[in-house]
Amino acid sequence: MSGSVTDDSGGVLAGLLLPLCVVSGAVVVAGFFFPDVVGGAVDGPVWLVVALTFFGSGLGYLAVLPYPETVSDRETVPTLLRIRHHSLRATLREFIAHHDPVVLGVPVAVFTLFCCLQALFPQGTNATVDGLSQAVLRGGGPVFLGAMFLAVCYCLFLLVGPWGEVRLGGPDADPTYTYPTYFALVFTAGIAAGIVFWGPTEALVHYGTPPPTVDAAPESSAAAGGALTYALFHWGLSAWSAYAVIAVPIAYFVFRHGAPLRVSTILAPFVGVDGLDSPWSRLVDTLAVFATIGGIATSVALVSQQFLAGITFEWGVSTGRTGSVVFVGGLTLVVVLSAVTGVHRGIRRIAGLTVVLFGLFALILVAVGPRSFVFTSGVGALSEYAVRFVPLSLTVGDPWIAAWTVWNWSWWFSWAPFAGLFVAALSRGRRIRTVVFTTVVATSAATMCWFLLLGGTSLWLQRVGGTDLLAAVAGRSDAEAVVGFLVFDALPLGGLLAFLFLALIVVFIVTSADVSTLVTALLATRRGLAPTTGAIVFWGVFQGAVAVSVLLLGGVETLQALAVLTGGPFAVLSLFALGGLTLTFARYEGGHTSLARRAVSRLPAIELHHDVDPPEEK
Repeated sequence: MSGSVTDDSGGVLAGLLLPLCVVSGAVVVAGFFFPDVVGGAVDGPVWLVVALTFFGSGLGYLAVLPYPETVSDRETVPTLLRIRHHSLRATLREFIAHHDPVVLGVPVAVFTLFCCLQALFPQGTNATVDGLSQAVLRGGGPVFLGAMFLAVCYCLFLLVGPWGEVRLGGPDADPTYTYPTYFALVFTAGIAAGIVFWGPTEALVHYGTPPPTVDAAPESSAAAGGALTYALFHWGLSAWSAYAVIAVPIAYFVFRHGAPLRVSTILAPFVGVDGLDSPWSRLVDTLAVFATIGGIATSVALVSQQFLAGITFEWGVSTGRTGSVVFVGGLTLVVVLSAVTGVHRGIRRIAGLTVVLFGLFALILVAVGPRSFVFTSGVGALSEYAVRFVPLSLTVGDPWIAAWTVWNWSWWFSWAPFAGLFVAALSRGRRIRTVVFTTVVATSAATMCWFLLLGGTSLWLQRVGGTDLLAAVAGRSDAEAVVGFLVFDALPLGGLLAFLFLALIVVFIVTSADVSTLVTALLATRRGLAPTTGAIVFWGVFQGAVAVSVLLLGGVETLQALAVLTGGPFAVLSLFALGGLTLTFARYEGGHTSLARRAVSRLPAIELHHDVDPPEEK
């Protein structure tokens, strides 16, 4: 999983990227914090190029810095997630010979066909895909809701039950990464930039138009509480559980039963480890590639709109479609470079930087934001979330539920294949309880704190802060994308917050796209072979090409609806995966102790004392 470019070439490239980052960074910082000094010296789309140069060269520098791989690293890293580096001719030859033609060809053909249809028949294509998506969301609502609720319950059982004690890789296996690195990789790979895109926006949307299950008038105090509660519900425990119920079965069968590192490994209880070359297994892996490409390409397209909205808001420039192409193109270069360097270098370092920026942004927002309001409203929303979790999880039949909750669950399940596979690959040497705690509890805690901070700040500005955010974004096509920048503009240190926010947009999506590129290359490579550099480059460029195509053709929402359709099969597959895992646990994993029993066993022994001496024997 660590494969990388040579240290010599990496050092040379790092030497070129560092001064480029420093120079472009100086211009960007001057533009943000000293606009009067810069004036009109840098104007128009040039700002976009300068900003991309700064972020791209900085992340590229982190990715290519030499990494002193040790013997321990080579022994513990999963072999099939390493990247093999060859000459250009050998790379091209192996790319053709070592790819599975079905897993490679079907997704490429489908996305190519989609882009052609979108160009030739945009209205008909949009109507067909949207109709299918709505039919699945309405008709499959009970399936999505039931599968997600069961996922949460099963994760809770693994946390406290005896099978949480199972160590992946055997009792003597050691974790590959320290826990902070493990958390950073899991968190940043699974959330992408959706947390940045919707953080300041979702609660505000529900506040202006309360969900039917929230009995409150629009823009009322009760509506604010319900809005925050639903934001937590859509991004909290349920969402992350979708990843865990795919990750745990894969990790268990890979590290305890020698199964291949594939999404289709969740079928091992039904077809056997030796039967994972079956057509059903290839179908599952093909669906996983399709869902991954669609999900990442859509996210790249959406965050490009948010990044460009921020550039326009801060500097008053309009970049148009050219700006979108430039942004996605620059982002693709960074993704390819960091993915090629591997997990130990580019992906790990950018994930760590993302968590640091995430924490720094949150600390600054706490310092300058409405702390009292956020704390009070946050406590109320968390309490309501806990009390109403079961009713919220099982409410069906309402069109709003289909449009929001069911849609969200389908989206999370469509991301579960690549996020779950990546979590599984990282989890050798971890107990299942630790995997579930990290993937569900720790990540949910970080996500919910973010939504309480940003969502609470947005609501405070709307209610008592003197900034009518809803009126400011009414009728704008980029309403969701621009809300965050309006929030920062109304706060002290708004320029610093906006700068960090733009940086978070880039680093979050780069980390997720890195992981999706690596996972897609692995799934499309024939079983038993590690992906080559050529495979990484191909899939990274292909993701970027799909994103550019839908931006130019205006099919972002349609592609998102197409990707969401894949959430249905994986919601159903998660049920089979949990059933098969349970049967396997019952057969092979007896003798483990639950947390409750361990807690009871550690209680001090209670001795009975008598107030009087027993009578003497006569």
